[in-house]
Amino acid sequence: MKKIKQLILAFAIVTGVGAMTLPAAPALAVNVFDSCAGNSTAAVCKSQKDNATPMIKIVINLLLTALGMISIIMIIIGGVRYTTSQGDSSGIKSAKDTIVYSVVGLVVAILSYSIVNFVLEWF
Repeated sequence: MKKIKQLILAFAIVTGVGAMTLPAAPALAVNVFDSCAGNSTAAVCKSQKDNATPMIKIVINLLLTALGMISIIMIIIGGVRYTTSQGDSSGIKSAKDTIVYSVVGLVVAILSYSIVNFVLEWF
């Protein structure tokens, strides 16, 4: 079991380092707004409003919601582990650590949610 964990960790490290060292692919996008000077009836010319901020807000809020859900699930798992430890001191300590780390993760998720929404309101 320990060998499998070591292999998975080694694979994750190699994949992460490999992904960071590979060059990014160049973006060969066409600026569609250049053609708006002669044809203002096109749909793309009518909607030149920046939609990045709402999209960023939606994505970040979804990720933070998922993080909050995972934290709550981990608190429940820690509680179950605590009640089923049957007085084993290492099991109790492990369960308490799980609960504490989950609560810290939940607090970080809530603070991140409020900070992101506060910052995005300014832009």
